[in-house]
Amino acid sequence: MRKASIERKTTETEIKAIIDLDGKGTYEVKTGVGFLDHMLEQLARHSLIDIRLWAKGDLHIDFHHTVEDSGIALGQAVAKALGDRKGIRRYASLHLPMDEALTRAAIDVSGRPYLIWKVAFSAPKIGDFDTELVREWFLAFAMNAGVTLHVETLYGDNNHHIAESCYKALARVLREAIEIDPRQKDRIPSTKGSLNN
Repeated sequence: MRKASIERKTTETEIKAIIDLDGKGTYEVKTGVGFLDHMLEQLARHSLIDIRLWAKGDLHIDFHHTVEDSGIALGQAVAKALGDRKGIRRYASLHLPMDEALTRAAIDVSGRPYLIWKVAFSAPKIGDFDTELVREWFLAFAMNAGVTLHVETLYGDNNHHIAESCYKALARVLREAIEIDPRQKDRIPSTKGSLNN
């Protein structure tokens, strides 16, 4: 059962995340940040990971802490649910189109966290959401999930489409990389014998 729950409480945020890696892509996301909710719903739907995430944060200051801590909590939940990562495919990559935007993503569920981020936005905000927070969420997720993640938007004009293509691309590579490979379901896909650093 590849399920996990994480509760994270600081002076800035209170977050609870519950996931099922082998779900159907159902979701219930309530962070108080509408655009983030929309992105995490896309992540659940296209990764087929069931995600329940509730966050209460210091939104009277700005969205930063809630966005970053949501990435931390969700990343920790994924790492916990993966356990020793036995049997997973480990690697995946793809190009994800979203209307005029095209984003490339590649992932290694390696236990070694790293983020390469080559995504540019033409405006500082999407509605009331700071576009710089997209990278902050991805960084927090990658560091806490223990994945090496490369995300690059090759082109695009609409900032909403660019951001959404990043989340959908992550969803699809994550879905493929964490699937159980029937040819090695009882083995850890590493010559080291471990993917938990």
